[in-house]
Amino acid sequence: MTVRAGREFLAIPGPTTMPDEVLRAMHRPALDIYSKQMTDLTDGIMSDLAKLFATKGKTYTYISNGHGAWEAVLSNVLSRGDKLLVLESGRFAVGWGNAAELMGADVEVLKGDWRRAVRPHEVEERLRRDKEHKIKAVVVVQVDTASGAYNDIEAIGKAIKAAGHPALYMVDAVASLGCMPFEMDKWGIDVAMSGSQKGLMTPPGLGFVAANDRALEVHKTANMATPYWSWSEREGTEHYRKYAGTAPVHLLFALRQAIDLIHEEGLENVFRRHRLLAEAARRAVAAWSEGQVLGFNIAEATERSDTVTTVTMNNGHDPLALQRYCKEKCGVVLGTGIGDLQGQAFRIAHMGHVNAPMLLGTLGVIEVALNALKIPHGKGGLEAAVAYLGAEVEA
Repeated sequence: MTVRAGREFLAIPGPTTMPDEVLRAMHRPALDIYSKQMTDLTDGIMSDLAKLFATKGKTYTYISNGHGAWEAVLSNVLSRGDKLLVLESGRFAVGWGNAAELMGADVEVLKGDWRRAVRPHEVEERLRRDKEHKIKAVVVVQVDTASGAYNDIEAIGKAIKAAGHPALYMVDAVASLGCMPFEMDKWGIDVAMSGSQKGLMTPPGLGFVAANDRALEVHKTANMATPYWSWSEREGTEHYRKYAGTAPVHLLFALRQAIDLIHEEGLENVFRRHRLLAEAARRAVAAWSEGQVLGFNIAEATERSDTVTTVTMNNGHDPLALQRYCKEKCGVVLGTGIGDLQGQAFRIAHMGHVNAPMLLGTLGVIEVALNALKIPHGKGGLEAAVAYLGAEVEA
C-alpha cells in the first residue's frame, strides 16, 4: 500500500522543481535565431544576469551545466602551471580544483572540514605566507550542496584584501544565485559562475559566468583558453558568437520566464522566503535530533545554508531506507548523501520554486517515514516548523 499518486515531488538540490509557467514557456516553436527578437532575448537575459550577480562586469551564457561553467572560468583566466588555492568546505570547491588540475593548473587545497564553513582568517594567513604571489586565484563555493555549508563570501573577500594579495577571487554561486544575497562587486569578487537548474528554476543546460575588468585583463594573457569557452570568441557583432554557435533557444525561453517570476516576487522577498523556509526545516531537524540518531551535518547554526539542509543519521540507521520509503510510499524524493557523506546522510533541498506547502509536505513525509521505519527521533518536528512559520509570516 502507498499514499503516492500523481506528480512526484523533488526535494533534491538540483535539478529543482520547475514552475508550470517555465515549462509552458518552452512549449512553443523555435525562433529565428537571426531575428531582432532573438537578440533582444539575449540582451535582456545578459542584463538581468548581471543584476542577479550584482555586477557591472560582463556576463556570459554557456550551453553547459555547472561543471562546464567551472571550465569556462578556469580556461579564461589561468595559464598552465598557474597555482590555484581551493577553499574546502565539502565536495564542490574541491571538484572545481580537480577540474583545474586536469587542465594543467597547480592546485593546492586549503584543508577544511565537511562539518564547517571556510574560516576567513585561515585564508588570510595562507595568502600572507605567499610572499612571491605564486597563487594566481582563489576558488570557493557560496553553498556546498553536499555538506550543506554556507560560506561567508564577503568575509573571505575581506580576508583576501587584508592579506594584500593580488590573486583573483572566484566564487561558485550555483546553489545560491537567485536564493540568497550575492554581491559580486561589493564583495570584491573577480569572477562568479552559476547554473540554471537550482535557484533559477530552469532545466539543466545553461551555465553562467560574470567577470569584472580585472579578470578580463588577466584573460588577455591566459593560455588555457579554447574556442568554445573563450570570452574573446564570444565578443563581436555577430549574435551567434555569444553562444559559440546555435543559441539554446528553448532553454532561454524558460530562463526568461523564470527571471520574470523572480522580478515579480521581488528579489528581497525571494531571499526572505528562502530564509524562512530554511529555518522551518532546521526547526524540524532540531526537534528530530533529540532522538540521538538524526543531526545536522554542519555543526555551527550560522554556517548552515538557506538552500539545502544536510541531515546525518547514525547508530546503525540507513538513510537510504528512509529515502526509499519517502519516494516509493509517499512520492517525495530526498537528496542522497554524497562524497564523504555517502550512506551517512540525506539532504532536504529548499531552493528555487518552493513554498510552505511544498516544504511542510516534505517534512511531514519525512516524519511519516521516521515513524513507519521506527527510527528513533524527537517528536514534534513538523509542529516546530509550523509554529515557526506561524510566528514569522505576518497575518
